[in-house]
Amino acid sequence: MESDPRRIHARVIKTYNAGTSEFRFQLNNLITLYINSHLLPNAVRLFQQIKSPNVVSWTTFISGHSNTPAALSHFVSMLRHPTLPNQRTLAIVLKTCASLPALSFGLQLHALSIKLSLTIEPFTASALIHFYSKTHLPNNAQKVFDEIPDRDAVCFSSVIVGLAQNSKPIDALSYFAEMRASGFDSTDYSVSAALRASAELAALEQSKMIHTHSVVTGLDSNVIVGTALVDGYGKCGMVNDARLVFNELVSVLNLIGWNAMMSSYAQQGDKDSVMELFSSMEHHQGLVPDQYTFLSIMTAFCNAGLVDETERWFRKMESEYKLEPWIEHYTCLVGAMGRSGRLQEAKKIALTMQNHKPDAAMWRALLSTSAHHGDIEMVKEMSQRLQEIDPQDDSAYVIAANAFSSVGKLEEVKTVRKLMRERRVKKEGGLSWIEVCGQVHVFLAGDRRHEQTNEIYRKLWELMEKIVKLGYVPVWDDMLHEVGKEEKIEALWNHSEKLALAFGLVADVGPRGKALRIVKNLRICRDCHEAFKYISRVVEREIIVRDVNRYHRFFDGGCNCGDHW
Repeated sequence: MESDPRRIHARVIKTYNAGTSEFRFQLNNLITLYINSHLLPNAVRLFQQIKSPNVVSWTTFISGHSNTPAALSHFVSMLRHPTLPNQRTLAIVLKTCASLPALSFGLQLHALSIKLSLTIEPFTASALIHFYSKTHLPNNAQKVFDEIPDRDAVCFSSVIVGLAQNSKPIDALSYFAEMRASGFDSTDYSVSAALRASAELAALEQSKMIHTHSVVTGLDSNVIVGTALVDGYGKCGMVNDARLVFNELVSVLNLIGWNAMMSSYAQQGDKDSVMELFSSMEHHQGLVPDQYTFLSIMTAFCNAGLVDETERWFRKMESEYKLEPWIEHYTCLVGAMGRSGRLQEAKKIALTMQNHKPDAAMWRALLSTSAHHGDIEMVKEMSQRLQEIDPQDDSAYVIAANAFSSVGKLEEVKTVRKLMRERRVKKEGGLSWIEVCGQVHVFLAGDRRHEQTNEIYRKLWELMEKIVKLGYVPVWDDMLHEVGKEEKIEALWNHSEKLALAFGLVADVGPRGKALRIVKNLRICRDCHEAFKYISRVVEREIIVRDVNRYHRFFDGGCNCGDHW
């Protein structure tokens, strides 16, 4: 075959004089051909025959070993040769550092790129942003981007993707807006990353604007963007919108797209829709389910309160589909069992998992369910186990203290608080946010920074007075501090999610009856959950809250979670 690099190699030897620049150029091309033909030993032998390899020769050779430790070794050999790298060489090695990962080596590469004045070159800059993003140093990635004088679309995409992947959604959306304002074309990666950022914020209006942008740019039919749209609408609680996008692209979506749609239903506890998709995926599309698929199925049944079905699908994944469970599957199963009161059985599973050790998330799930069922001895044990893994995890102390307080064990509460003070553990601050006219408004408990503070508090106290008349009784369990009744009421009523809700009503500019959507960084507290059920009756509106665990849909005095979360 003429495409066989060995035949081409033979012709080069016959045609060109050894030692000439043209001969070396041909050998560099041959190294690439050997690598692309998966004949790496031939590429190694050929490189070793080059008497004076230049930076192109070295870069080509190193690229053949990309994403392996050998690439780093060859790079060091190049420096000792000595040959200085160019921006393409650095880009290849930085991507290798990101994939291994090799943080220390990558930091040294950054220092070298500064010395060689290559940091601001587009290949190097994009690779540095990618490296810092993959090693979970998004602030470093931002700094690299901000220092680039002449940015291009690739650099913008790199920083948007990196920030979205590292839970910096507001910054990611800001750079996406800057990229568009600068006149650069969007790519499937930048649009999907912006959608991911919007989904993390549950910013529905942002998601819709980016969706419109993808339609205008013709990217809405792209598989990557389509999957991000399904995921984005799903995480905003708009499963019907997610399904519309899914149905339009169903013929081209891969397993990731199907899993995104199933996950959207699972967060709502809609087991029937999850199972309908699962059946269609297997029988009509011929796709093979993976661990993500089964995690969605288990989550759906868990959120629906069906522990036996959750367990059945866990076993089915192992026995019928021969898939090894991840720790997330075990955590879902343990959480479902704990929620149903099978605490000892859940604990046994946690302690006897194959190939996994219980992590903080698992002990936290058992701690929460133990507290819910009032099993104080289990609460003590789970709190201790969680503290051993992460002494700074505030939930290990707060949930235990609340459980002790609920049964009148005040000395135990004091002991927990003392331990928190000694270890300097602070309860994580609750943040809630709501999107109005495309802008996200964030609130803390007792927040008075908003320009409409007076109207917000008037609306909130008006609502609370109305629900008290309907029978609302404050739930004190989540309060650690000992204060008077009036102070307790004020502290409870001024929680961040209540302030976000009040602002949503004050600034209401949507169609009549439009659902109010709130996101919280923690689990919604029991008092807010109780209050929102009453408020949904008072305002005759659907209230949707996405907390750290799941979606809560409050309507006409009830919640779809059945008071278990």
